[in-house]
Amino acid sequence: MPQPTDPYEDDLDDLPLARPVHYAEQSLLGALLLDPHRLADIGDLNAGQFGNHAHGALFQAMRTVPPPAPDLHRSDPAWLNTVLDAACPHAPGLSASYLHTLIQVCPWPRHAPTYARMIRADHARRTLLMHAERLAQIATDTTLPNPAATTLAQADALGQFLDTLAGQFAPHPGSLPRTSVPSAPAGNSCEEALDEERLLLATATAHPAELKNMRWLQPDDFTLPLHATVWQCLTTLAHNGEPVDPVTVLWEAQHRGLLADGLDPRDLIALVSTPVGSPEYWGERVLQRALLARAFDVGTRITSYAEDPANTPHQLITGSRRALADLTTLRTRWQRSTSPTPPPPRQPRSPAVSRAGPPPRATSASGRALR
Repeated sequence: MPQPTDPYEDDLDDLPLARPVHYAEQSLLGALLLDPHRLADIGDLNAGQFGNHAHGALFQAMRTVPPPAPDLHRSDPAWLNTVLDAACPHAPGLSASYLHTLIQVCPWPRHAPTYARMIRADHARRTLLMHAERLAQIATDTTLPNPAATTLAQADALGQFLDTLAGQFAPHPGSLPRTSVPSAPAGNSCEEALDEERLLLATATAHPAELKNMRWLQPDDFTLPLHATVWQCLTTLAHNGEPVDPVTVLWEAQHRGLLADGLDPRDLIALVSTPVGSPEYWGERVLQRALLARAFDVGTRITSYAEDPANTPHQLITGSRRALADLTTLRTRWQRSTSPTPPPPRQPRSPAVSRAGPPPRATSASGRALR
């Protein structure tokens, strides 16, 4: 009969395919168990930055239990026992034998600050991965009441985290990640997206005057190249002051080579002949879909960077910032499309003119003297 396993037990002595940070954590803990006074040399490190829960609990216990006198610690293991007693309630898998293992595997206790820096770097990579995965997940969550605002808020949180990392890790040359990232999809060509684009094109054809206020929408925002080219036809006609209707759009499309690909002119006329609603509404829908698709792409790219342990913290910072910059232009156009139109500037008021009346009565000095 197999023996039941303790769900709280950590297999600390046999971790197959452990990452280098595991050995950095062991070496740091071994150095601190040998020389507790080195806690003052490792900088700002906390238990939550350890990848192994038991290691973090042991480190927290070291932070909590007052350090012993150096001379006493060499001859009396009382401090080790106190630390173990403080850590065991949070990590029952810890044992006295494992503390001795940590001491034995530490190469050089004086390298404790370097081991701590390795632990902080790996924690930064894991935290960046969490932020990036959350950005990609939010960008594709169809249940959110305001997906664009929620997605941009997560992008802000990711950007703030990168700013924090930039202050913790010194820059160095050659900082671009060399990770191969998956190519971005051509676009979300679901039927709902195509329907919104068709309604936008037809409604813009019926109300071309509103196109001049929709410069925030670009051809790259469309999921179908045909729709992007028809949008260019519409904006070109409107910009040049030409009449806009299904026939003029067809004529402009001919000049752009759309009909050379075998497109039936009747299909193109039908595409721009069923208006519903307003162009601004459908334009915002198209732009929001493009914004979310770009945010998903950014989250996927940063996830690829963070999953590659070959990237240094500064490579992660530089690559992630460049990825986020690709979202900035779309974000600016989205904010321009959704912000209310500012009221026209107020004309300066002319100075008040007093009503006509009798001139003020002047009293001469001689007249006052005669009174």
